[in-house]
Amino acid sequence: MFNKIIKRGARKGARGHDAAAAEPRGAAPSSSSGGAAPVTVNHASRASASPVPPSPTSPHAAAAAASPAPAAAQQPPLLEPLPLLRDVPAGERPGLLLRKLRLVAALFDFSDSLKHPREKEAKRQALLELVDYVQAPAPAANANAPARLPDAVQEALVAAISANIFRPLPPALYESAANIDPNATPDDEEEPYLDPAWPHIQLVYELLLRYVVSPDTDTKVAKRYVDHAFVLRLLDHFDSEDPREREYLKTVLHRIYGKFMVHRPFIRKAINNVFYRFIFETERHNGIGELLEILGSIINGFALPMKEEHKLFLSRALIPLHKPKSVGIYHQQLSYCIVQFVEKDYKLADAVIRGLLKYWPLINCQKEVLFLGELEEVLEATQPAEFQRCMVPLFKQIGRCLNSAHFQVAERALFLWNNDHIVSLIAQNRGVIFPIIFEALERNIQSHWNQAVHGLTANVRKMFLDMDSDLFDECHQQYVEKEEKAKELEEQRESAWRQLEAVAAKAAGDDMVLVK
Repeated sequence: MFNKIIKRGARKGARGHDAAAAEPRGAAPSSSSGGAAPVTVNHASRASASPVPPSPTSPHAAAAAASPAPAAAQQPPLLEPLPLLRDVPAGERPGLLLRKLRLVAALFDFSDSLKHPREKEAKRQALLELVDYVQAPAPAANANAPARLPDAVQEALVAAISANIFRPLPPALYESAANIDPNATPDDEEEPYLDPAWPHIQLVYELLLRYVVSPDTDTKVAKRYVDHAFVLRLLDHFDSEDPREREYLKTVLHRIYGKFMVHRPFIRKAINNVFYRFIFETERHNGIGELLEILGSIINGFALPMKEEHKLFLSRALIPLHKPKSVGIYHQQLSYCIVQFVEKDYKLADAVIRGLLKYWPLINCQKEVLFLGELEEVLEATQPAEFQRCMVPLFKQIGRCLNSAHFQVAERALFLWNNDHIVSLIAQNRGVIFPIIFEALERNIQSHWNQAVHGLTANVRKMFLDMDSDLFDECHQQYVEKEEKAKELEEQRESAWRQLEAVAAKAAGDDMVLVK
């Protein structure tokens, strides 16, 4: 409880008055009414790819108020009455679009509802009109009609969108708490930070989404503005704490991947780099689940035979994602991606299963239950030849799970025998598998504390007996002989200790006291 109070206190401080203490990485002037000195985020993963004007919606804007600014920057943007797009001739619309986009590019402090209410409302109306205009169906083709989105308008559109969404993100809970406790981790009960400017930012994301999917958007022209730098800055914002923003980012990036074929290799490589940093450096990122959802759709579209690049991605990025402690947060999406690979190319099953065994948890029972569930899905898509390559180390691990003192782990391992495909694979290789796990089954029958595990073990044991009674008797005989040998060794050990004690007592005489 004390740690939770400390975390919350650190979180409030980081989002309020302590924002001014951030170490600057780069600088850009603010266009808000209060005027600002350069403000940035003191964390590389949460800063933009290149310097951009910080949004007053961020808590870091609190630091801006401490510095004087030119008089021009202290005044709100001048409002000029702009007609609606539908009320002007088609030839005048590009100029009007540019004027509206200049209004959209202006930034305001949305944490204070009393600041510039007229300007904020004008900007909101401009955004709504732009969204409707971009998503409206194109009129009938006319050679003399000007383009609905000329190059200059597209450039201004992307610039206005970038000015709004590529703002410094507020420090995450783990970043704030780390200042007090370096070992602090995110608290599942802690509510995520919700940006007060989201109703406004949502319209900006909607405008970007409509621009990307619009049939009027020519990828040959748009790729000059929606370029690699733009994609990298989108990926940086997947670390946002606001789940609503991550959901929009997921949709937008997926649409960019589908429409801009020239960006596809770069997007895959950039996502790989996010994973590498998460796995091997920070183990802290808010958007891993959303990125895996995008990859799930991408993997589903891979052509066969699968490229070596994709196999390397599986072995170097996806399988190591089982390592971090927070795997439970994104395990469902990760498991889907892994199973997609195996269903695409069944020969990858051996590498996937061995990868799971490599990162198998030793003391985290909840994580072990997740691994067993994923293992069942992988085995369901595994063919006999690949199963035979990995069945010995696999069932040694399953045998350890059967004897787990945590009843959920033992139960989940025994549920594997409810899957008909897995049972058929086991039946085909029972001569190898049954001797490996027979001892674990007998130990459960004799000494496991949980009655449900005891009953499930009895069912599996009976299944083996019905499957091959001769093999069962042979394994039972070997088990009895092994137990007798172990008992004899224990008796010999006890006898040897008694003899040593007698010799020591005889040598020391009556002055020696033996501790029983």
